[in-house]
Amino acid sequence: METKPLVSVITINYNQSKVTLDLLSTLREITYPNIEVIVVDNASPNDKPDVLKSEYPEITLIKSDVNLGFAGGNNLGARVAKGDFFLFINNDVEVPADFLEPLVETLQQNPELGMISPKIKYHWNPELIQYAGYNPMSHWTIRNSSIGYRETDEGQYDSLRITESIHGAAMMVSRKVVEHVGLMTEVYFLYYEEHDWAAAVRRSGYKIACQGKSYILHKESISTGRDSPLKTYYINRNRILYARRNFKPVHLLLSILFLCFVSVPKNTLVFILKRKFKHLTVYWKALFWNLSHYREVKDQVKL
Repeated sequence: METKPLVSVITINYNQSKVTLDLLSTLREITYPNIEVIVVDNASPNDKPDVLKSEYPEITLIKSDVNLGFAGGNNLGARVAKGDFFLFINNDVEVPADFLEPLVETLQQNPELGMISPKIKYHWNPELIQYAGYNPMSHWTIRNSSIGYRETDEGQYDSLRITESIHGAAMMVSRKVVEHVGLMTEVYFLYYEEHDWAAAVRRSGYKIACQGKSYILHKESISTGRDSPLKTYYINRNRILYARRNFKPVHLLLSILFLCFVSVPKNTLVFILKRKFKHLTVYWKALFWNLSHYREVKDQVKL
């Protein structure tokens, strides 16, 4: 019998052992026969991650001394991974038993593909789609939109489609591609690093795909919260950082003009009217970070 390639499933825990246990429970039931599961605890200050290892002794538990962020934590897991393929998956995800086979087979059969994500549906309503691919990043707003977002899943995206970017909740990449392109850049810490990585993969000549024959269920924003100042800071800081790292000069100029004359006045006014003064403070802090860190950061972390 032919041995299936080893898949290293890598996830990060941060103060959410109960949520991570739910993921591990579903991973234990999958039908794909050859995986290793690596959990990186990102220096959780209010958690006891040893419960993960005690209840699931088959996993590899890595306890970081510091919070390395999304990219840094995943990179730490990748460096100890033995697999032919890496699946980076959020801990706030649950998976059906047969979700992994279509992803592995697609990457094996299509060497031009560098990265792949499954279709993503909401855990709270599995009939609704969150992601079935991404449209291109706007050169004005530095935002992209999810294909199929909040559509009822009627099988309309149950196929392989080339897309602009993977989704950070679940993204698979081969060891070969990682060795060629590098890992995620860690300067982002949280948000936009997966889009930056996908852009680097595309510049290296590979394509990005979403395989709709596979899906996962996503609980969404468990660690950061849906409307937290932390999220406001990193999304706005890193949106500009992404443009600085990946846009051509003319497109960067367009995004800066839109930022100065549309986004900044609008967001400032909204935060004031809604009396979200903590959000206002971190929003301006995010803007000034890009001014004080004006030198381009071009590092691509090696495996």
